[in-house]
Amino acid sequence: MKKNDIVLIAVLLVAAVLVAAGMRIWQMNNTKDTANVVVTIDGEVYGTYPLSEDRTERIELPDGSYNILIIADGYADVAEASCPDQICVKHNHIRYSGEAIVCLPNKVVVTVEGGEDNDIDGSTF
Repeated sequence: MKKNDIVLIAVLLVAAVLVAAGMRIWQMNNTKDTANVVVTIDGEVYGTYPLSEDRTERIELPDGSYNILIIADGYADVAEASCPDQICVKHNHIRYSGEAIVCLPNKVVVTVEGGEDNDIDGSTF
């Protein structure tokens, strides 16, 4: 290999890294700030919280039941609930637009709106 070949390869690698880093920074700035977690109870909006701010929210229902929503590191998760089956607690954390955690006994639905789209159409585990 000649000296010019090595310089060309180095320049192309640096350009590729800069483009990838720029795209990632643009994506983080344009999607994470606009993503919101929307909590609805029996179809009525209870609250809307930004996915970019870490917080713990206790969702109180009129009958005394509750769900504890934790938003941390760009993910939303139901950490505790008063329902008997605990399916909402066992659900994976969510962060992509359209994902949801549902607590049927308490009629609580936690969804992500306005965030980045998931590249995976579906999965099972």
